Amino acid sequence: MPKTGDKAPDFTLLDQDGNPFTLSTAGAATLVYFYPKADTPGCTAQACGLRDILGDIGDTKVVGISPDKPAKQKKFDEKYSLGFPLLADEDHSVAESYAAWGEKSMYGRKYMGVIRSAYLVADDGTIAEAWPKISPKDTPTKLLAALKK
Repeated sequence: MPKTGDKAPDFTLLDQDGNPFTLSTAGAATLVYFYPKADTPGCTAQACGLRDILGDIGDTKVVGISPDKPAKQKKFDEKYSLGFPLLADEDHSVAESYAAWGEKSMYGRKYMGVIRSAYLVADDGTIAEAWPKISPKDTPTKLLAALKK
């Protein structure tokens, strides 16, 4: 798993509008967060919480990443007026590079899926903060606290 001070794994993924987003050309500090599935309760709470603090984070960018196709990401964005890129990591290769893909368990059944995680990537491309297994409600507050440091 990438740790604070490590170079963030670079990636290019398509956003909800089919446009490529490349981390290394973001031009600002960027919160990269991984969520399991668009338009589910926890993921909606997390995305809306981040949407609600966009005006408080200055030039810092926010990008959400899930295995959903761009069309599903688009519906999620439009339904909740999120206003930040939602990236399609359909083969979960980017999630794997951030250790945000692994074995999960629900009702005794084990399966592979996204492990909700967030990383604040500094504008120099290093990881300023890493939050593995973050809760949806903690994502906005942890980001705000990290930006005040």
